Amino acid sequence: MSEAVDATERMFSVLKEPGQAGMPLYIRLKRSIEDAVQQGVIRPGDALPSERDIAVKADVSRVTVRKAVQDLVKGGILVQRHGSGTFVAPRVDRVEQSLSLLTSFTEDMARRGMVVRSEWLDRGIYPPSPMEMMVLGLSSKEMVARVSRLRIADNTPLAIERAALSSAVLPEPEAVGASLYAALEQTGNRPVRAMQRISAANLGEADARLLGVAPGVASLNIERISYLETGKVIEFTRSVYRGDTYDFVAELRLSGPAEQGAR
Repeated sequence: MSEAVDATERMFSVLKEPGQAGMPLYIRLKRSIEDAVQQGVIRPGDALPSERDIAVKADVSRVTVRKAVQDLVKGGILVQRHGSGTFVAPRVDRVEQSLSLLTSFTEDMARRGMVVRSEWLDRGIYPPSPMEMMVLGLSSKEMVARVSRLRIADNTPLAIERAALSSAVLPEPEAVGASLYAALEQTGNRPVRAMQRISAANLGEADARLLGVAPGVASLNIERISYLETGKVIEFTRSVYRGDTYDFVAELRLSGPAEQGAR
């Protein structure tokens, strides 16, 4: 038996060892597979045995195996390919992004030395939705420019961005190149500050397909309203980021003496 095969056998046989009682079988199996991935016993791209083989090796039911595998797929540890089987997911380096700087995706990735590209999902002029009218301060007779794209860095899909602006500000959205902010800067409309709201969500089927992950995996949804120096709202963007690739970081400072004394 080869060393790799022997290591895989141990990954499943550990469930039979003492000290595992009291924990549901599917969680024990899930943790065993997860540990094997983290320790390099099985590597990105490696195929897992079939459900039936795992059930035999681990001495558990196929229902238990299926539940453990589905949880790992949702967590981005494993990927399932129809007709091919279950594999260890490609390793993705996490991106750390500051919440204190207003930068474009293109600028942010370029600073990290990453190769950036986009796949356009939509560029056009439309009647505004009620939400767009409210946020951008548009009347029902005005139009909105929508710019939607899949953002990719080093060939890994990281985010889906859906931006909306007044068509008066962006009359030709199809002319936007690599960076929306670069296009806005040329007309003196680049935002100088923004308010962001971040929430956790599970990816729906359409967005999961675009991001190359399984439906239901964790994502970060960011709603951003950007302003000009005059205080006018210039941009309303809703983005979906892969939860397994992004860490958002904010710097916190101790409040001044006056605020501390008031507590």
